[in-house]
Amino acid sequence: MSEPIQYTLEFPMLSSVKVLYKRLSTPSGLSEWFANNVNIKNGVYTFYWDGSEQSAKLLTKKENSFVRFSWLDSDNIFFEFRIQIDEMTSDVCLLITDFADDEEEKQEAILLWETQIDNLKRALGS
Repeated sequence: MSEPIQYTLEFPMLSSVKVLYKRLSTPSGLSEWFANNVNIKNGVYTFYWDGSEQSAKLLTKKENSFVRFSWLDSDNIFFEFRIQIDEMTSDVCLLITDFADDEEEKQEAILLWETQIDNLKRALGS
């Protein structure tokens, strides 16, 4: 099996850092845009979508900066939400780092992330 492809996507966000971070790091915030429902137990987040579920362990986080999760069914694969602030303009960007098995899966994942970020922007009112 080949090495997974790591990629990072950048999305400009019209939000304060604190409000955005809350949507990225809490079960209630993630339920507003990432999954239909999110539960947490012993540091494991379970994400529920229409008829399916997937669990991820919270690896690390830094308040108002980033959150990194690892899917329980994938070795050494993580996804990360990182908040970046432009020093000159104070614009807020969300960087998403994820992995895909091949280029086709990567393109499908990018489309899914774009849809999810549209949901996030709606939840933020932007």
